[in-house]
Amino acid sequence: MAKSKIAEFQKTVLSFYKKEGRDNLPWRKTANPYRILVSEVMLQQTQVERVIPYYKAFLKKFPSMNALASASLADVLVLWQGLGYNRRAKMLHDAAKEIVNNQHGKFPHAYEHLVSLPGIGDYTARAVRVFAFNEPETLIETNVRSVFIHHFFSKKDKISDKEILALVEKARPLKTEPRIWYAALMDYGSFLKKTFPNPSRKSSHHVQQKTFKGSDREIRGAIVRALASGGKTRKEILKLPFEQKKIEIQLSKLENEGLVVVQKTRYSLPNV
Repeated sequence: MAKSKIAEFQKTVLSFYKKEGRDNLPWRKTANPYRILVSEVMLQQTQVERVIPYYKAFLKKFPSMNALASASLADVLVLWQGLGYNRRAKMLHDAAKEIVNNQHGKFPHAYEHLVSLPGIGDYTARAVRVFAFNEPETLIETNVRSVFIHHFFSKKDKISDKEILALVEKARPLKTEPRIWYAALMDYGSFLKKTFPNPSRKSSHHVQQKTFKGSDREIRGAIVRALASGGKTRKEILKLPFEQKKIEIQLSKLENEGLVVVQKTRYSLPNV
């Protein structure tokens, strides 16, 4: 890739960010690793606009890693209601307890330590390093992917992340802070997806999101929401407006994942 084309690309991205960057996003106003982690977990598979009020409410209730670690999972799940993917809440809670109880409350900096935390995958670990610690990681997510496909793979389909990552690494400007560069890429990618047919559809990793209505996600959310107001019997849970067999399957999965507990004949959210 010619240096001139890379330089032109960098200029395009940074110029857009200078004019249209979403610096008002609450997680853009902090480098606190705990707050960055909360934002990254919430933003997984969820639109920015939906995340903002949950992020603010979550940090008001659990302003620090210690506050989150000392809370019960039930309290966390109640606050998480409506955001979806409740396993993310448990993962975040487990990560907080791991840091506070086993790492003396010191938030890890190194990639290998971050990725060893409960539920923290490769992308989240790298994102925390970029946005909390300003480390020059190589990141790819849906908006970053869209930018590179739009600019460098416009005439190709089934583009692999391996191909994109090589360009992501090459295109990172040395004189721009990593957190600024990736914020710019994400904002530009969000703009492109609203302006053009979603470039990410040309990725070999693109997955069409399933309909929420009647899905396992909806059933799981309904069960947790029902238990947020107090314990319920199996009979009461089976009265939810879904096929009973599907409710039974998801109730069993929630119990196996530690998101629901059963004592005698009553189901409830974990008080741990």
